Amino acid sequence: MPLLHQNVPSAGLAFVERGDADGTLFSGNGVSVHQRMDGGKDAPTPGTGDAGQGGKARQARESKPAGARVLLSAPDVGERERAALLAAFDSNWISTVGPAIGRFEEEMAARLGRPCVALSSGTAALHLALRLAGVEAGDTVICQSFTFVATANPILYERAIPYFVDSEPRTWNLDADLLEEAIRRLARRGKRPKAVVAVHLYGVPAEIERIAVVCAEHEIPLIEDAAEALGAEVDGLPVGTHGMAAAFSFNGNKIITTAGGGMLAVRTAAEAERVRKWSTQSREAVAHYEHTELGFNYRMSNLLAALGSAQLAGLEEKVARRRAIAARYREELQGLGVLDFQEAPTGRRATHWLSCALVQAGRRAGEAVGECRDALMAHLDAQGVESRPLWKPMHLQPLFRDAPRLGGAVSESLFAQGLCLPSSSALREAEQGAVIAAIQDFFGPRNRGSLAQLGRIGASVER
Repeated sequence: MPLLHQNVPSAGLAFVERGDADGTLFSGNGVSVHQRMDGGKDAPTPGTGDAGQGGKARQARESKPAGARVLLSAPDVGERERAALLAAFDSNWISTVGPAIGRFEEEMAARLGRPCVALSSGTAALHLALRLAGVEAGDTVICQSFTFVATANPILYERAIPYFVDSEPRTWNLDADLLEEAIRRLARRGKRPKAVVAVHLYGVPAEIERIAVVCAEHEIPLIEDAAEALGAEVDGLPVGTHGMAAAFSFNGNKIITTAGGGMLAVRTAAEAERVRKWSTQSREAVAHYEHTELGFNYRMSNLLAALGSAQLAGLEEKVARRRAIAARYREELQGLGVLDFQEAPTGRRATHWLSCALVQAGRRAGEAVGECRDALMAHLDAQGVESRPLWKPMHLQPLFRDAPRLGGAVSESLFAQGLCLPSSSALREAEQGAVIAAIQDFFGPRNRGSLAQLGRIGASVER
């Protein structure tokens, strides 16, 4: 798909800060971005198994022929979802009005303790959260660099400037110390970020309490990207309750799905009503079509909300299954000495939307490790197993090549070494066993010599 080169207007964008790996900043002449014309955060993900998933998906999975491809994160739906969809269909409430929408919002609100608005995607939720924070053209928004592109894309929707900050190595999420340093550096330039976007990556909660304290001290709105983390907790509190707003995604590969959809959790009923109005083209409450502010076609349909309610009823079961899958990978593969799995710190309940690990061949960083990771992925692919690298950091993306940043070494290392393994709550034990066996085979005795060679190459690169 071709790229559309787009120059953001320079009004109010007098400088661009960027930094190398150690955080040194320098200046430029505006922001030049390349806007992709294909999908966003909630675009269908190739290989996630969305196509053809009917009401009898669970039975179909059990009868899947031997040798079928093991997918990264296929939808987990069954008879309950089929019944809910048919009931909504038979009610003739098909579009963006209907009882299932309100019900789904109330059920999410009950879980989070905050008002919720059902939207067409997680990306839409992040976009409206930024608008709720008052982000406008020329404003700076601090954003985690190590994430999927749709965390940052809505910043460009508002013609604002994303300022990317590196992760800390424990949770792989936004580094609170670097966040504070970025705020100080902006202040020395007479600037103040309009919002901060922090992500709970792969379902592992960020150090959100510390991040929230930093934001509160500087009076900066905090937005949580919890697209991958529904069901995660921090000291018993659900993620999505520490900032001014939180976005959730129900894409086909997420923990629960509405095929495509999202939810925005906010602080007050008044904020929820404001977001709800924006999501329905900002129509005023009069008989004719009256519009006094910009609106969007972002409302979730009643059919998809019915599916969401049915999925939400099984959330705990789905989260427990993904946690068990992550635990089994650690138990059976950690002993190889070449895989380090993402862990949740004490006091955090991770969902492990995807089970992720760093390939540490020879315990050496650098190109050799990346080569080993890529070879492992090719081996898994040959065995009919889908895997994927970790997210490519935003500061390395051509789309954001001129955006300011602070740090980057941690997220670059994660991208070079990391991979995601099949993690669907619909993953059968035998399928996971096949994944584990394929990894054990790759790191088996017949590969020890080549792995040792990779380690020697890595050592020479470091010198």
